[in-house]
Formats: sequence, C-alpha cells, structure tokens
Amino acid sequence: MTGYLVRRLVQLIPVVVIVSLVLFLLLRMMPGDPTVSILGPEATGADRAVLRADLGLDAPLWKQFTDWLGGLVQGDLGSSWLTDEHVGAVISDRLAATVELGLIALLFAVLIGIPTGILAAVRRRTRTDAVLNSGSLAALSTPHFYLAALLILVFALWLKILPPSGFVAFTEDPVENLRHMVLPAVTIGSTIAAVTMRQTRAALLATFNEDYIRTAEATGLPRRRIVGVYALRNAIVPVVTVVALQIGALMSATVVTETVFTVPGMGTLIVNGIFSRDLPVVQGAVLMVVVFVLLVNLLADLVYAWLDPRITY
Repeated sequence: MTGYLVRRLVQLIPVVVIVSLVLFLLLRMMPGDPTVSILGPEATGADRAVLRADLGLDAPLWKQFTDWLGGLVQGDLGSSWLTDEHVGAVISDRLAATVELGLIALLFAVLIGIPTGILAAVRRRTRTDAVLNSGSLAALSTPHFYLAALLILVFALWLKILPPSGFVAFTEDPVENLRHMVLPAVTIGSTIAAVTMRQTRAALLATFNEDYIRTAEATGLPRRRIVGVYALRNAIVPVVTVVALQIGALMSATVVTETVFTVPGMGTLIVNGIFSRDLPVVQGAVLMVVVFVLLVNLLADLVYAWLDPRITY
C-alpha cells in the first residue's frame, strides 16, 4: 500500500506541471491587456509599460512560466496584481466557503443518490423505477444557473423560507450559515445525486445476476439483508469511482453557483479574477482546485481495498 501511494503521488507531479502549463498559456491567450484593467483606460502608454515591467509581463512567456513554476515549487503562488496580497492568503480566505459548500452538496448527493438507486434497482421495471429514472434524467438535463434561479424563485421569493443569496460564516451563526447553504448545495448536488442514483441502480442490477446472490436467495435469507449486505457491498465500488470523478464537476459547478448565490468562495474568486485580469489569483485558485480533485481520486482508489478486501495494490 505504501509503495503504491508513493508511486501515485510521484505520478501526480508531471500532471500538475502539464496542467500548470496549459492553464498559464490559456490565461495569456485571453483578450485584453491586464494593465488596462488595473490602471484603467485613461492611463498613458508609459504608465502601462512601467506596470508591465513591474509585473514581469515584458519577459518572454517561457521566462514568466518558469519564474511562476519556481515560486510554486517553493510554495509561493505569487501576489495579486490588484491588491498585492499573497495569492495563498487570498485563497485561504475563500477556501472555507467552497469546501463547506462542496461537502454539503456531496453529502446531499450521496444521501439522495444511493437510497434512490437501491430503490430503483429493487423495484426495477415498476412505476417507482420509471419515476426515479425520469427524475434523474431531468436533474442531469437542467443547467445549474436555471435550477438556481428556480430554487430562488420558489423557496426565497414565493415561500420565503430560505435566503436568496449571501453568506454567513459558520463561526458567526451556524443556523444562518446552513440556511444560506441549502439552495446552492442542492443546486450543485442535484446532478451528482442523479449520476450516483443511476450508477447505483446499474451496479446493483448487475450484482443481482451473480451466483452468490441466487444462492443467498435460495437459502431463504431476507431480501433486505441480501440487498443491503451482500449485493450493495460489491456494487458500491463503481459507485465510489463515479462519485470521485464527479468531484471535478462539483468544483466546476461552484463557479456558476457561487456567482448566482454570491457565496464568497473559490468560484467567485476565479470569476472576479478573470474579469479583472488578475491572472496570478486565477492561476493559483484553479491549480488548487486541480490538485484537490487529483487527491480526491487518489483517496477513492485507496478506499477500494477497504470496501473490497479482494482488491490489492
């Protein structure tokens, strides 16, 4: 296990470098001059030239990238072009809100997706199965921004039971914090719940055809025990894989969702950084998200052996 973990961590290094390079080039290809966004359109050409030199934008692209990569190796993500704050400090201020939102959305997805997937598999080819499949298809087909607007309309404007937007830190008021997190968490988690439900259903239906399930049924074991203990234990492994892969979709969904609900997290930080051309902040924030997704998928691989003792590394 230790050797496998070390190999996987080493394999992540070139992935992070390649992603950093692609991200760096894509941001430099964005239209517009960062100095205009920082100084304003009334700034003179001389002022912009001085700022470009201060920011290192007059250097060749390979030099800019190697300098940034060198700082990254030392744990320095650079400084914001707008506020001159360290990017690491800016990210740490926003990270808590996104992590909390992501965890609540993931918890919602798992608590909804797995039970409904089990129910659909147990009652396959019935009206319940059809309704659950139709609901999951509707959740997969609905864009996040549309679902967010719909939830705000129903629960905030019509029923007036939840706030339409904003954020309250958990340390300030836990109840208000959770009330503000419900709608964005449901918006993000709905798609993951639908994917989890469909994968759970498919995995269980495949497991039901195994010989050991038929043997358990022939011995007269209760149906609930067969499904919950024997079938689900083997069917859960591909579900874990799908949930881990959905973390990337979850993080990308926070960009739109946090913007709609004005949650001061990584999503709004990336969007504001793009509009203001604060490239070091965008680079650092996106890279942090990429590393987080890679580590979550690594953790999912390690969980396999715990779920199924037959899996070895």
